[in-house]
Amino acid sequence: MNVLLINGSPHQYGCTHTALQEVAKQLELEGIDTQELHIGSQAIYPCTACGSCSRTGLCVFQDDPVNKAVELTQKADGLIVGTPVHYAAPNGSLCAFLDRMFFIKNKKFAYKPAAAVVSCRRGGASAAFDRINKYFTISSMPVVSSQYWNAVHGTTPEEVRQDLEGMQTMRTLARNMAWLIKCIVTARPTVPFPQQEKHTSTNFIR
Repeated sequence: MNVLLINGSPHQYGCTHTALQEVAKQLELEGIDTQELHIGSQAIYPCTACGSCSRTGLCVFQDDPVNKAVELTQKADGLIVGTPVHYAAPNGSLCAFLDRMFFIKNKKFAYKPAAAVVSCRRGGASAAFDRINKYFTISSMPVVSSQYWNAVHGTTPEEVRQDLEGMQTMRTLARNMAWLIKCIVTARPTVPFPQQEKHTSTNFIR
């Protein structure tokens, strides 16, 4: 069993990483392996809606880790996406990354437990948290909760570690994620995933 952690901060070892590692440590205590994937600090192309991924299953752009994230998420039992808060929203590069990661390819992620983690100095956490969760709720992915919204506060990793409630929230999230993954794995032989209907798309302008 394993969980993919996507670090959506331009700083590989900053506050977002600190929060994700608190989750990772608890997951590993629960017998769940983890892998952290950093999206990098380079420019990330937005989705151009070219539709190529509908034929190949992968994004046409090859010079960032989007396709790697698609492949790793398919193999993972769960997904956690972490982001810093920029103007009450996730990092713009991460949004471009997730748009391409999920567009058309999101059926591959169905029924994998998922969660968002946000890191902020002071405010805007709940808006950023909501934005990330929308990728999961459009993809039939169970959203894992914690004892509070999954946020930590601080401007440095040291300050984040002083946010005792935030750190506890990360550990609770990890335990809840581990519990749900184990339930799914245990039930899989006798309780199949829900049957999916052929997707119906309704346009409002005809």
